[in-house]
Amino acid sequence: MATDLNGSVVAFLAAPEGTEQVELTEPWAAVEKAGGRPQLISTSSGSIQGFNHLDKGDTFTVHATVEDVGAADFIGLVLPGGVANPDFLRTVPRAVAFTKEFFDTGKPVAAICHAPWTLVEAGAVDGRRLTSFPSLRTDITNAGGEWSDEEVVVCSAGPNKLVTSRKPDDLPAFGDALVSAFAD
Repeated sequence: MATDLNGSVVAFLAAPEGTEQVELTEPWAAVEKAGGRPQLISTSSGSIQGFNHLDKGDTFTVHATVEDVGAADFIGLVLPGGVANPDFLRTVPRAVAFTKEFFDTGKPVAAICHAPWTLVEAGAVDGRRLTSFPSLRTDITNAGGEWSDEEVVVCSAGPNKLVTSRKPDDLPAFGDALVSAFAD
C-alpha cells in the first residue's frame, strides 16, 4: 500500500461556516504525515469557522477560492463533514462544479459524514458504493448509490477512487484509506 504523497497538493473544500473541525484537521494531518501539502479551498477568501458539533471551534485560513482553482491543481479532494458545510456547498454551483471536476478527470475524492450531500449534488454517486452519516442513506440511494454501513468504503467503480466514512469515530481508517487512494 503506497503512502507517500511526495509533496503533492490535496484540496480540502469547506464552506465559510459549519465544517466539523475534527473532520478537517485529522485528514489534513494524515495528508501532511504522508508528505502531502493540503490546501483549504472555500467559496470565499479569508478564513472558515470550524465547529465542534454545534459549538464554534477554531478558524482556518483559506488558501484559494473555488473560483480561482480547478481539479488540475490537485491530486485529490477531501470533503469534510458537518451538517451545515455540505448543505451550504451543494447550493453553490461553482463548489459543485469543482467537486465534479475530480470525477470527470479521474482523481480520487474522499468524503466523510454529511459530505456526500455535495457528491449527490455533483451527480457523482450513481453506480457507486459508499457510506455516510446514516441520515444520508435515502439521499444516496435515491441518487443511484449503494449505501453501506461501514467504517470506511473505498469504491473503484467509476472513473476514480471514492473513499467515504460515516463519522468522527471512523477518522483513523478514513485517513489511512484516503492517503492510500491519493498515493496510488
